[in-house]
Amino acid sequence: MDMALLFKALADDSRLRIMLLLQVMELSVGELAAVLDQSQPRVSRHVRILAEAGLAERHKEGSWVFLRPALSRRNDDAAKLLDRFLRSDNALGAALQSQHLDDRRKLVAIREQREQRAADFFAGLASEWDAIRSLHLPEAEVEAALAEMINGGALGRLLDIGTGTGRMIELFAASADHSVALDRSPEMLRLARAKLQHLDPRTVDLVQADFYALPLADASRDTILLHQVLHYAQNPEAVVAEAGRVAAPGARIAVVDFAPHGMEDLRERDAHARLGFSDEQIAAYFSATGFSLDQTRSLSGGALTVKIWIGVRAASPHVLPRRSTSTLESSRKAAA
Repeated sequence: MDMALLFKALADDSRLRIMLLLQVMELSVGELAAVLDQSQPRVSRHVRILAEAGLAERHKEGSWVFLRPALSRRNDDAAKLLDRFLRSDNALGAALQSQHLDDRRKLVAIREQREQRAADFFAGLASEWDAIRSLHLPEAEVEAALAEMINGGALGRLLDIGTGTGRMIELFAASADHSVALDRSPEMLRLARAKLQHLDPRTVDLVQADFYALPLADASRDTILLHQVLHYAQNPEAVVAEAGRVAAPGARIAVVDFAPHGMEDLRERDAHARLGFSDEQIAAYFSATGFSLDQTRSLSGGALTVKIWIGVRAASPHVLPRRSTSTLESSRKAAA
């Protein structure tokens, strides 16, 4: 840890303001420019300096670049000490304290803009969403059943694959030590960001990536969710296998999807690649990946039956075929 580089980065008032804002929520460069009332090129320069000093992390979602604090993610005492200081009431003098309070007030407008964009998006899709929801029982009943099945204890390190709007993280983040909300679509991640922006940015990461190539370390997640995602996969077994690669010994996986059905129009209208799954299919996917099928539940209430399958990984590590290092590295770069 280069302390000279770090303190030089923090010596600028604008960069200190940025760091304090990032303790509250992840922000894009454009949002930071709006709060600081500075040009985007100038803010981008500040961001580059903070990133080079190891104070902030940049991650790209489509054409947007978002910033989050990096100190809490570093495994050294000096970084953790400075992180705590930046969150304390003593981090600022009187002048900058007043400025920070004004900056925090501007964050309210940022939150409202995100929520309005999300509302506008769903307003445009309302009829489509209503048509899908009318085919099965209300989501609240599915969520309640899932919570009952997986919330028997702490969730540890939670991964929601295909997070969509971030609803699963919203429901379960409080029971997790850390959560990753992952989706391929930057548009969906922006919706999730609006929903999850009240959560501590140290405890939730939003990641753009493909469910066939998770940019996560082996055996790094304790609870994995695939909520209404698997029917979009051309190769669902490969998706479950990749989830298994990142599952720690003793991990649980929850798949929420449809039982087998014959509604072919969902292929064309809603891009469903699979028309539901049987218990035998899911059990085979789990078994090939080192999970055993522990619980199942059927929830009927319309033309489609919703199924919940819970798998449990053995406490001893399960050896999985590894993708090549180059493939893993390229997938991480693509998600960065």
